[in-house]
Amino acid sequence: MLNTLTTSFVARLRARDETAWYELWETFGPVLRAQLTKWGRGRVGSETVRDLSQETLAALSDSIDHYDPSRGARFSTWLLAIAKHVLGDEMDRRMALKRGGGRRNVGLDETWMRPGDGPSPDADYEAAIFRAKVEAAIRMTEKECDFVDFSIYQMRVLDGVPGKDVATSLGMSEPTVSRRLTKVRSLMRARLTEVIRLYSFTEEEAAEAERNGLALNPTKADDALFDEAIAEIYHKQQELRREDEANALG
Repeated sequence: MLNTLTTSFVARLRARDETAWYELWETFGPVLRAQLTKWGRGRVGSETVRDLSQETLAALSDSIDHYDPSRGARFSTWLLAIAKHVLGDEMDRRMALKRGGGRRNVGLDETWMRPGDGPSPDADYEAAIFRAKVEAAIRMTEKECDFVDFSIYQMRVLDGVPGKDVATSLGMSEPTVSRRLTKVRSLMRARLTEVIRLYSFTEEEAAEAERNGLALNPTKADDALFDEAIAEIYHKQQELRREDEANALG
């Protein structure tokens, strides 16, 4: 069964809550566009990819009413199946136009709801979906934090600046930097826990953080590894967004 947080989010999607749909688009749009580009193999341009990623979310709007948590599909599989359906429909439409005939869109079936059916997410796609969740948690943390506190986190963790240099730059002691960094890290763990629960349809997905080196119930020794993993994911997401923006510009 879905947890309460996810159930509430799904209810917002079903109610056509624009904020919920924007959150989905902001978080997973770049991943979907990268996947559609990969599948397109040069047959679809960047503008079409962006249109198709929007159509994917429109298709989600229709399919969410049929989602059955007892069928066991992962959240990532849900996104993947609908994106693949949308791209396939576009390819079929183009072929029909080449043949000089029309074609009615095929409805999305529900085989994707069962584990093992429908498209199989590869490791790169699953990793990208997880990184998108982490990036969403970073955005949430930044919005909630004091500006100086997040600046410390940005410099120390995301940019890899030594603590002594951060302290000098901000005119404070190293213990103060360390204390404020600890506060942001704790908030980051809380928001990461929330985001993972939000976008998880299965227990396996809910356990993703630990498998990716992000201990959510840590000992002090876990902090350095947590920071390192967050920084690595952050930089990969920045690279993905740069590529996404470059593709949008043609």
